[in-house]
Amino acid sequence: MAGKKKKKKKKGGAVSALLTLGIIICIAVMGYSVYQLVSTGLAYKEGEDEYAGLQKYTMKTVEDTGTDAEQEAISADPAEQEETVTPPLQVDFASLQAINPDIVGWLYIEALDISYPVVQGSDNDYYLHRTFEGKNNFSGSIFVEYRNSGDFTDSNTIVYGHNMKNQSMFGKLKLLQEQGLYQNSSEFWILTPEHNYRYQIFSMHVTAQDSDVYTLFTNPGQEFVDYLNKMLNESETALPLEQDFTAESRIVTLSTCTSSETDRFVVQGLLVSE
Repeated sequence: MAGKKKKKKKKGGAVSALLTLGIIICIAVMGYSVYQLVSTGLAYKEGEDEYAGLQKYTMKTVEDTGTDAEQEAISADPAEQEETVTPPLQVDFASLQAINPDIVGWLYIEALDISYPVVQGSDNDYYLHRTFEGKNNFSGSIFVEYRNSGDFTDSNTIVYGHNMKNQSMFGKLKLLQEQGLYQNSSEFWILTPEHNYRYQIFSMHVTAQDSDVYTLFTNPGQEFVDYLNKMLNESETALPLEQDFTAESRIVTLSTCTSSETDRFVVQGLLVSE
């Protein structure tokens, strides 16, 4: 009898030990999850703070309409009635180049209040998880395809950005289509030290990560015109165009990831003025 009682006690002790171990594992898992959430939140905030700090190197442009007499003179002269578009921002590129010489431009999308520096690395990995100031961060940077020239003179310049959950970087890009925000403004700007490029959005759609959307053209001709018409037709939103496509047309393709590992969401704009 004594031997049986001793064996039963040993079994109960083993069960108790397993329960204790299970509780310890659960606490450890929960602790790690909390740590991950806090770390991610801090990383998001660090990225937001850095890019918010860079806004001091930009200044919104206030358009001077002139005096009443000047406006009357302009109205009386048909030659002066042509639309003049003022860039929305002035950018202090000298100061930004002192921070990071890889800067090639500044992207501004009025409908989404997207305003970020654009960089270009020697590959497409460096800025994937590095901020403008070179810090390791989930946010990464808005960056140009490394095979592009970097001065936005290529037929198709590709610009990448993360689809961040906090809607930073290109996290709001999809709202142009999903919430119809393109109706507020169907243009975006890329400002560079030499030029101010204005683009009209002509295509927004989901595409495969290896689709022909990402084609680069070295000697654009009819093949490029056919490509542009194909992109226009693939748009999931009907977008009017102010001008026809030609072999000399230049576009920018903004690309971000989606919930699918194999798909990307792209917004393509045609250069309409510089």
